[in-house]
Amino acid sequence: MIGRLRGTVLETSGNLVTIDVGGVGYEVLVPDSVLVHVGREGAGADLRIRQVFREDGVTLYGFAEPGQRRLFDLLMEVKGCGPKIGLALLGQLGEETVTAAIAGQDARQLARATGVGPRLAERIILELKDKIAEEVLLTRATGSKPKATPDDEVVEALIALGYRRNEAESAADSAGPEGTVEERIRAALRVLGKK
Repeated sequence: MIGRLRGTVLETSGNLVTIDVGGVGYEVLVPDSVLVHVGREGAGADLRIRQVFREDGVTLYGFAEPGQRRLFDLLMEVKGCGPKIGLALLGQLGEETVTAAIAGQDARQLARATGVGPRLAERIILELKDKIAEEVLLTRATGSKPKATPDDEVVEALIALGYRRNEAESAADSAGPEGTVEERIRAALRVLGKK
């Protein structure tokens, strides 16, 4: 499977980008937001690739960062949310907005993307909210600001998931000082789940 392409942009046509890698031109579909990173013809391109196999052929989808590709993969797991809708969500709303909308259960925000109706938006939230919540927590825990204390990291992760600051601080205190940040976040979520 192709996981990454680094080469030169030969041409772009809408969301289809052709990248020359060692004399071979790969056609890659990218979200609108990635077109800015790809640049003009002749520019260098470095994309994370997801190769999708269908009955009618194989299609390559390109992303500027691994996180975008991971979110695309999660969206593809939802029934009725194919690659075209995944690209629309990432391209029109952006990775952070989609993640925040799912974590915050904001179906109206998701429905702003082309091809996403209210029912599909609700299904995306229902099927992905727990997975997104876990990813948000782990990202915040591992990619936190250097000056933040472990307590701050736990509280901020819980607030990002929609808890009020006083609830988040209380749960962080109940989780105790032992363990890694990830373990303390999970413990705090267990405390909040019992309320």
